[in-house]
Amino acid sequence: MKKTSFIAAAALAMSFAASCSETGYMTYAPDDNGIYFCRDTLTFSFSVMSTDSTTHVMDVPVKIMGTLSDEDREFSFQIERQMPSDSLQKLIYVPKDSSFVWAEDGVQYSIPDHVIIPAGSIYGVIPITIVRAKLDGNYADGYTRYRLVLRLKQNSNFTPTLSEKDQLRIIQFDNAIEQPAWYDYKGDKVWYESELGMWHPYKMIKMVEYFHALKDILPESYEKMAKLYGENLENVPYGDFHVYKTIMRKYIYAPMYSHFNDPSNREMILAMYPDFPFDFPDPFAQQGAE
Repeated sequence: MKKTSFIAAAALAMSFAASCSETGYMTYAPDDNGIYFCRDTLTFSFSVMSTDSTTHVMDVPVKIMGTLSDEDREFSFQIERQMPSDSLQKLIYVPKDSSFVWAEDGVQYSIPDHVIIPAGSIYGVIPITIVRAKLDGNYADGYTRYRLVLRLKQNSNFTPTLSEKDQLRIIQFDNAIEQPAWYDYKGDKVWYESELGMWHPYKMIKMVEYFHALKDILPESYEKMAKLYGENLENVPYGDFHVYKTIMRKYIYAPMYSHFNDPSNREMILAMYPDFPFDFPDPFAQQGAE
């Protein structure tokens, strides 16, 4: 009995060890491979990106549950032009904008017919190529927000799994220039008027333009700042550039101040932005006040 019990216990231990393998995720029989979307927030804006950026590839990530394969495996999806039910919208991320337009495949975006989970991986993407020139709107009249809904479909390789909210995603994109996502400790957006004057998109455009110029002026500092704040300054903790304030004042705020206060630029600025506030503070005066 003792020998039989030992063998049974050993077999159970081996079975448990196999189920907790180094893959770090649960494994299932090949016939039970599931697939689901693994990120909620899927919005994009060309915003302050250079006008040279005419397209952008937005990767919508998916993840599988099941066994790995040594071959690429295709998965399936469909594009929908209708919002999910109200009850489902309460469970998933929905951009807060009721004035959207349904995006058209081959016009505002393109998407491949065949997508795969690469061999040896549990991840894949649905790449959406967004065409900037086809996005309507401007600063004066407002920007058009485009949407589409992606829903995973069953095929011979994968079955959509978990709940329905994990099987679809709402995608939104536009060409708008929004106030950057800089947040204070309370989670509120910040834009410090003492240093920047009133928020205006043209200020952000010029700030990013002069920031990119640092690539040639101070390449090492630019690399560190881009890693910390993002290539377009989209993620500045607390809206405070902290240890890089001197660089910001000398190479970014000072040129911005000169540009906005140059009389030869005034007519051009007002032609683009009739409501532009010419209130950008002198950065060196600010420095002296500290």
